[in-house]
Formats: sequence, C-alpha cells, structure tokens
Amino acid sequence: MPDPQERLVHLVDDDAAIRRSVGFLLKTSGHRVETYASGDALLKQSNKLKDGCILLDIRMPGMDGLEVQEALQSKGVALPVIIMTGHGDVTLAVKAMKAGAVDFIEKPFEKATLLESLDEAYRRLSTKEVTDDRARDASLRLQVLTARERDVLDGLSHGLPNKTIAYDLGISSRTVEIHRANLMTKLGVRSLSEALRIAFAAQGN
Repeated sequence: MPDPQERLVHLVDDDAAIRRSVGFLLKTSGHRVETYASGDALLKQSNKLKDGCILLDIRMPGMDGLEVQEALQSKGVALPVIIMTGHGDVTLAVKAMKAGAVDFIEKPFEKATLLESLDEAYRRLSTKEVTDDRARDASLRLQVLTARERDVLDGLSHGLPNKTIAYDLGISSRTVEIHRANLMTKLGVRSLSEALRIAFAAQGN
C-alpha cells in the first residue's frame, strides 16, 4: 500500500465548496488531489487517469455517481471507488457497493472516516490473494451472528429499509433495529457501511 504522500485521490463533486473543503482536508493529510466538477469531466480523462482512488459524489447533475461508476467499469477503469452520499441516499450507496464500490461515507463526514475509507480503497489495489484472505476472514467474522441477524444483514446488503426487512421476516421494525444493533456490536463495527463491507467481502466482492 503506497505511503500517503504517494496517494492520489480523484475527487468528483459538482459542489465547488465540497471540492475545496475535501480537497484541502486531503492535501493537509498528505494526499495528492485532482478535482472534477462532474462525472463527464472525469470520464473524459478515463484513458489517462493516474493510479489512485476515486472519491465520487452520488448525486450530481447529468450523470449520477452510479452511472459514472458503471461507465468507468465499461471503459475498463479498475481504480477503487468511494461513494460520497447525503442523508437518505443509503439505498443508492448500497447499490454502488454491490456494483463494486469500496465504501460509502455520508456527508458531512469526519476526517478520520474519510481517511479510513481511503486506507481500505488502497488495500483493494493489492493482489487477488489478499482479496481471497479478506473473503475468508469476513466469512469467519459472520459466523458469530445468529441466523436471524444474518437475515437482517442480508436485507441491509440488498438496500432494503428496516420496515421492508421486518415485513419479509414477519417481525416488527423494532426487532429489526435490535438485530441490526446486535450484529454491528458482534462484528465490532461502528457504521452500516463497515457491516456491508464485511458482508460483501464474504461474498467475494
């Protein structure tokens, strides 16, 4: 994994204030940053993007983050992607992770949250052997969950809200919330994205 000083982040957001603030945060943390005001601007450079991580807003005029992610994949761009999302966009963010995004982070996010996601993104640049190890480790971690907790996590990994999971499982929304809290405690995670990362890793994603 490269040193922070050697890391490059391709920052894509239509909000100039976000590009300035997040860009400043990254630069003061030792990262190099290239900014893009739209997904189209990034895609125009897709054939000559330098190795790095793509930090991509999910809601933008024109192409949204999911469409940009799909276009990058169709062009054979294999750089790791982190999705930035506003509150209420979790379902979209889950779709992005199912499509291969490393993580999603909700705005406004803490510096530590962003840097942790970037660490994970750069780990993804390593070999398939490491990916296989991650899948095995994730599968072992999931073994601590009860069958019902696994059901709830499966629903969350499909982007379903608590009410839908409750209906599908024939339990109350409150019970889903309890299972969700318990599984996060057992997995030792602090956010939904961390739990989903484990779930997707176990599936070999």
